[in-house]
Amino acid sequence: MKASMFLLFLLLSMSGFAQSGFENWFKEGSLRLDFLLAGNAAEQQVYIHELRKEPFYGGSEINLIDNFHYGDYYIEVFDKFSNKLIFSKGFNTLFGEWQTTDEAKKENKAFKQSVRFPMPLSDIVLKIYKRRSPVEPELLYDTVIDPDDFLIPQSDTGNCDVVDYLINGPSSEKLDILFLAEGYTKEEMNDFLKDVEKFSEYMFTIDPYTKNKSKINIRAVCSVSDDSGTDIPGDHIWKSTALNSTFYTFGSERYLTSYDYWAVCDIAANAPYDQIVVLVNSEKYGGGGIYNHYSLFSSKNRLSKEVFVHEFGHGFAGLGDEYYTSSVSYSEFYNIDLEPWEPNLTTLVNFDSKWKDLIEKDTPVPTPVKKEFEEKIGVFEGGGYSAKGIYRPFIDCRMKTNTAPGFCPVCQQAIRKMIDFYSN
Repeated sequence: MKASMFLLFLLLSMSGFAQSGFENWFKEGSLRLDFLLAGNAAEQQVYIHELRKEPFYGGSEINLIDNFHYGDYYIEVFDKFSNKLIFSKGFNTLFGEWQTTDEAKKENKAFKQSVRFPMPLSDIVLKIYKRRSPVEPELLYDTVIDPDDFLIPQSDTGNCDVVDYLINGPSSEKLDILFLAEGYTKEEMNDFLKDVEKFSEYMFTIDPYTKNKSKINIRAVCSVSDDSGTDIPGDHIWKSTALNSTFYTFGSERYLTSYDYWAVCDIAANAPYDQIVVLVNSEKYGGGGIYNHYSLFSSKNRLSKEVFVHEFGHGFAGLGDEYYTSSVSYSEFYNIDLEPWEPNLTTLVNFDSKWKDLIEKDTPVPTPVKKEFEEKIGVFEGGGYSAKGIYRPFIDCRMKTNTAPGFCPVCQQAIRKMIDFYSN
């Protein structure tokens, strides 16, 4: 009996400590740092714009330290007085993708970027890193921040209407997905909300989202645009929209993004969120997903549902593209002498860290693309925009084609782990 009582006391103490741990370092709301990432293919610098206070924080109050080690960039937040690491997060950027283009070898450019974390109670040290290799991160910027500085303004959210589509519990205990309207006029807002319903319901037909629906909250921000649609530079079409989205990113016709990340963050600040999904009111095929940045796609194409789930795989779970025959603007996106951080790609440099434990003993590595291995986890050459030197875990998967019925077991496992991270 004494042993049982002691165990119960210990468990209650641990549970209380996890919650009080958050309260020791943070309070309600978020702090956002807006900056420019500038440079070329070989180098980058950080130029600070401003700090902003936001009213919500949607993340877990327990899982504050990122143990995935995904993303080409990451931040660390330390309590200034104890030097304790109290928050970290990995992410990707549009600038980082641009660095792999031929244009970046010839000129310099600057891209808007933001990092965001729960509102600190007292002074912190913020550090921003670029992962140059798995063992050699580059410190791009560090500073001391006083969160009570009276010069830090509140974020200009535009006071958009927010609609709760699916609420399964507190934001700190669920994965919070936030849909933003882009290229929808005031008269088209009902259409936007119908689209949110359509894509949400489709997502819940795909595993592992089907089995984890109770762990997810979904909200929609009715951000009104002056014009309907989006920019299509190749067709000389220009629109005035809330988030300044555009096709032809880096010259690739189907790559649909927004260079104006600050505008995206301003609109997203209307509600708590872990992941941003931008619905672009266009019939043209396209989209883009950037890890812990946003997932964005056109909402009126016949393949929009498939594109949404694919792009959300990038933005949410850090999954890499498994195709290698489609044209892209990137040049040598992956260094085959290094193991990519994406959980569904490998160069076999450190395959032990990937899905090796999921492969049956009689499956050869590398695995030939033959019918006998069609439904088996293997190591199939071709992925990450390269036919040679990069390998994927399944012959076909939603991260490879829109015709695949869903995600392969390796991608499902990665998505499931990320859902659990945000919902604990």
